Amino acid sequence: MTRRVLLVDDDAAIREALAQTLELADLEAITAGSFVAAKDHIRPQFDGVIVSDIRMPGRDGFHLLDYARKTDPELPVILLTGEGDIPMAVKAMGQGAFGFLEKPCAAVDLLAVLEQALKTRTLVLENRRLKAQLERGDPAARMLFGISEQAEELRARVRSVAPTRAEVLVSGAPGVGISKVAEVIHLMSRDGQGPFVKRPAARLAPADFDVLCSEAVGGSIFLDEVSAMPEATQYAVLERLEQGADARIIAGSTANLAKLAADGAFNPDLFYRLDVMRVRIPSLSERPEDIPVLFRHYVAQAAEQAGIAAPEITPEYVAGLMTQDWPGNARSLMSAAMRFVLGMPEDLVQTAGIGLAEQMAQVERSLLVAALGRQNGRASAAAEALKLPRKTLYDKLAKYGIRPEDYRR
Repeated sequence: MTRRVLLVDDDAAIREALAQTLELADLEAITAGSFVAAKDHIRPQFDGVIVSDIRMPGRDGFHLLDYARKTDPELPVILLTGEGDIPMAVKAMGQGAFGFLEKPCAAVDLLAVLEQALKTRTLVLENRRLKAQLERGDPAARMLFGISEQAEELRARVRSVAPTRAEVLVSGAPGVGISKVAEVIHLMSRDGQGPFVKRPAARLAPADFDVLCSEAVGGSIFLDEVSAMPEATQYAVLERLEQGADARIIAGSTANLAKLAADGAFNPDLFYRLDVMRVRIPSLSERPEDIPVLFRHYVAQAAEQAGIAAPEITPEYVAGLMTQDWPGNARSLMSAAMRFVLGMPEDLVQTAGIGLAEQMAQVERSLLVAALGRQNGRASAAAEALKLPRKTLYDKLAKYGIRPEDYRR
């Protein structure tokens, strides 16, 4: 959830006191003494909310509210006033203010309104990101979800591989969605309007493969778990590829096919032929920031299938999701979403007894570990990727007992 608050008040003492209140609640305060100073922060992509005094010299809080509403109607603005003026409160709410509080307001009241505003803003921004992906129009944007750098790299890789017509090897851990990525590659290829025929490679006989080739002429064949393909069929596939197949071959494997080929457990010539183009799908443990996006997508999907309204997903629940290992990756997250929609969210029982602060600490630790893993244990590179000062990163690593050398490969 976004944690940024643009705090606007012409009284420096009040402004600093409020900023300290926010920082003690683990919120990031951006302070400004006037509308003019705050104006540059008020943009459609601002990932936070606004708290502003109403009575300020020059442009007052109502002007700021009007400007914010015109810039982004879904940007929450909470107005503060030192006068108990009910008509003013009615006017503020009528003009679209998210909330209205009288100064001096109790910290608990301010933080309660802020939490609601920040949750609302987080959902708005996530929905916009998903909508932007859909509006880009291509299957990679519509079908491969995620906001992480790894998700962007996966989509870019699929877009570069799809038009080549070369054989493709799609790999990843169980449950990452290998067949879906294979389908996206097919849809984005020059033969995307042709048939997409998919079959498990285990127990696939040479004659069966000949039938597949006939069914998939002008399209693609997806061979799932190609590592389990019978030896005789491996030779038949290799021979067909050498002769020139009428359909593109896309192979999927959760096993290390290169190692199997080196150990003599898989035909090395076929491996090198299939490995012309390689697409690796990252596990959820490598991109924990994608877990909330994927879970919300699966919840919406499950609710639609069940014909019921999607239940609210609280920040605490999202924090619990991000503390899980998810060894089954997207597949297990999808199952959890279905159980959540049906009122059986047993997956997070272990987080029910801990507070939000501890859950967020677990999330922070998982993000640090993921960053170190992606950067091969290089702490300086991880700090840069996380946009953290190096000292801050090292302090956090020490806090959680994380050693960068444990993540060097």
